[in-house]
Amino acid sequence: MLTPISPVVAVGAMRTTGQPRLHAGELVLRPWNADDVAVVVEAFRDPAIQLWNLEGELGEDQAARLIGVWQARWRLETGASWAVTEQGVVLGRVGLRTVDLALGIGEVAYWTLPAARRRGVTARAVSELARWALDDLGLHRLELRHSMANVASCRVAGRAGFTAEGVLRSALLHADGWHDMHIHGLVR
Repeated sequence: MLTPISPVVAVGAMRTTGQPRLHAGELVLRPWNADDVAVVVEAFRDPAIQLWNLEGELGEDQAARLIGVWQARWRLETGASWAVTEQGVVLGRVGLRTVDLALGIGEVAYWTLPAARRRGVTARAVSELARWALDDLGLHRLELRHSMANVASCRVAGRAGFTAEGVLRSALLHADGWHDMHIHGLVR
């Protein structure tokens, strides 16, 4: 007789607590809200954010819907997204693109506005997200995937403590064709 495996994290662990504000030094990671539409529109005007996040330019209505999707993922316990801020100014986004509480796994995603790049903002924010996901939420494993052509994301993964695990060949279609994806993992 098969014995079912208990969920790693109980259903309700996210939605019953509310999405927390996280702190990484001077950085504050806070939930997205309706007042952030303009910054999301600005972000998706950036060619690098469009390329690596597979989104085109967004209008205000589309940005508002995207923020709504990020908020809904928290309530559904399928993902989480935070605005990375410094002194109230949004610098970027970090989040869990997917969460599977039963399996204890999440996939990290992020982008950074051009003015905040090359300051270590993203690595610090990803480190704090990972700390929260593994220690506070109780996930067992986080994965981070990026195109092999996205060298900056590889540096972020390493600086945030993720271990390079391998290459997923021809795994994601970008605007310029199929990309091999580098996979990194972090285990509690």
